[in-house]
Amino acid sequence: MTLMSMFKVSRKEIDWGGRKLVLEAGRIARQADGAVLVSLGETTVLCTAVGDHAPRPGIDFFPLTVHYQEKTFAAGKIPGGFFKREGRPTEKETLVSRLIDRPIRPLFHKGYKNETQVICTVLCHDMENDPDIVAMIGASAALTISGLPFLGPIGAARVGYIDGKPVLNPTLEQLKESDLDLVVAGTKDGVLMVESEAQELSEDVMLDAVTFGHDSFQPVIDAIIDLAEMCAKEPREVPAPPPEAEAVATKLREVAAEGLTAAYAKPDKQERQAAVAAVKEQALAAFAEDEAGLALFGGAFKALEADIVRGAILKTGQRIDGRDTKTVRPIEIDVSFLPRAHGSALFTRGETQAMVVATLGTGQDEQIIDALDGEYREHFMLHYNFPPYSVGETGRMGGAGRREIGHGKLAWRAIRPLLPTKADFPYTMRVVSEITESNGSSSMATVCGSSLALMDAGVPMPRSVAGIAMGLIKEGDEFAVLSDILGDEDHLGDMDFKVAGTAEGVTALQMDIKITSITKEIMEVALRQAKDGRIHILGEMGKALTGAREEVSGNAPRITTIKVNPSKVREVIGTGGKVIREITETTQTKIDIEDDGTIKIAATDAANAQRAVDWIKGIAADPELGVVYTGKVVKVVEFGAFVNFLGSRDGLVHISELSKQRPQKVSDVVAQGDLVKVKVLGFDDRGKVKLTMKQVDQETGEDLTAPTD
Repeated sequence: MTLMSMFKVSRKEIDWGGRKLVLEAGRIARQADGAVLVSLGETTVLCTAVGDHAPRPGIDFFPLTVHYQEKTFAAGKIPGGFFKREGRPTEKETLVSRLIDRPIRPLFHKGYKNETQVICTVLCHDMENDPDIVAMIGASAALTISGLPFLGPIGAARVGYIDGKPVLNPTLEQLKESDLDLVVAGTKDGVLMVESEAQELSEDVMLDAVTFGHDSFQPVIDAIIDLAEMCAKEPREVPAPPPEAEAVATKLREVAAEGLTAAYAKPDKQERQAAVAAVKEQALAAFAEDEAGLALFGGAFKALEADIVRGAILKTGQRIDGRDTKTVRPIEIDVSFLPRAHGSALFTRGETQAMVVATLGTGQDEQIIDALDGEYREHFMLHYNFPPYSVGETGRMGGAGRREIGHGKLAWRAIRPLLPTKADFPYTMRVVSEITESNGSSSMATVCGSSLALMDAGVPMPRSVAGIAMGLIKEGDEFAVLSDILGDEDHLGDMDFKVAGTAEGVTALQMDIKITSITKEIMEVALRQAKDGRIHILGEMGKALTGAREEVSGNAPRITTIKVNPSKVREVIGTGGKVIREITETTQTKIDIEDDGTIKIAATDAANAQRAVDWIKGIAADPELGVVYTGKVVKVVEFGAFVNFLGSRDGLVHISELSKQRPQKVSDVVAQGDLVKVKVLGFDDRGKVKLTMKQVDQETGEDLTAPTD
């Protein structure tokens, strides 16, 4: 009896974009509420979904967690490090976990509060198909068959843009040639999530790519539905709203609506928060004797807040801080405000502020990333930090969380297309964004501040990059798109749509929808409005810094690049690294050597850099006939003196070539340790170098046999 025959296995297979997509349930992880093994090509991911059967007492939110994990055996590798097992989540695992979470979270029934966990484990990687799309599809399928109140399924696809055309699910190799890396997810009716990096593409191209991706994953949704018809569990019952809910909402509106309306008319964030807190405290007093009402108070108060803020925007077009739907908050910019930093910018937009610092380093500072598809080095890093004081709160200080990693990666994607290549600018670049104030879209403030800080450091970016966050309020067929959203508009709205780019086009786009989907019309309006806002912000940035500094900061190391014969690399390094250590210690430089003979010398002092260059050239150069060199006498013998020049190269000055008059003894002219000027006379049949001193002025180094004018 085979393993397959022991279980009731359900399987659905389709051809998707020229590759085989297989969904299988019933063979692995059968105790999970939903478990699906998904493969695209030979990339395989196991996705499971489990939900508790009852919510925790008193919980008023949906505790969903998503974990994407890559097992190194999936690529035939053993983990590095001492313990030889997978450790804390990598940046890629964290980002993909967020990628899966964002489109599935809005699709759970609003009354469902049971703790739910989705785990996606990469079991096999074919080095062609990225597991992230496979994991998103698998998570959707596992939830769809689980019986949990998930209003899916969703589909997902990656879209590239090669030779002016969209490409479905480009391979890892194709992505290197693509002008776009876009991931889109959604339902049959519309788009729920977009994440992308682009090479300054137009809004029309970006919208077409999103539409192309949405159309392309429809067969995947159909396949998940077919699988669910074979093996889905009975749907769980979701508790109906408590009978007191309507009465609580009515009473709360009576006691708090007027006060909340007045509170949300205050443009200052802290004043507004204080006023809202006072209204909430007063309203709570009205429910002091009502236990059932107190249990429902939190959710009802949030709903009333949303109704007041959203209704005011749709009716009047005026927002919390008094702006219309298109106006960007006032912007203030201060560059070079940290005197010792290589590049710095303080970017303030309304009540959001990013302090961004750029640091330039050498190849030794590159980040080494041991990814599932191979090890590589990253020469551009962008780190985003969100300390609790930025929102006037106390909080735990620790390592970067999922939010910090996600926001930092979005800004990284926005900036990277404008950076010079390593060949043109051989520096390692690290940008750190410290959010010092936050009230809406600190990630887009990070994009603006990062662009300014890098240009201030002298990084030759051709154009500035700016970002703007868009929001959406939608009730029925009526909607309003908001430019440069506040924090409250984000929390109470239906969309967080972030667009970054230059005056030439879009470099990054991220969209999260909190309702079931949005239409193409809304996306068109949002992209057009975002472009107007981006151009305005770029204009304000141009007032502070018109372009990159002509030279790198005086506080940054200067990198000089030279090329030597690859066969000489070993001599430059020396036995056990002895020679290169001596050079770096003596000249106070950092030196990176590549196998192809490229050598980069970094130093803050130009004279030290030149000393290192001359030293290395001396080691790596071959002696040229008729050229004068400075050398050291290393040995005196009866018939002449051996002189060390060009690093480890030795040559013989015969006694007859020591001076114009042949000396009685070699020691009459030179002694061991003397520095002398020598000219190459020629080479014997064994490759030994013949030198002369008598043809060179020992004071000036002038060749005495050279013709004069």
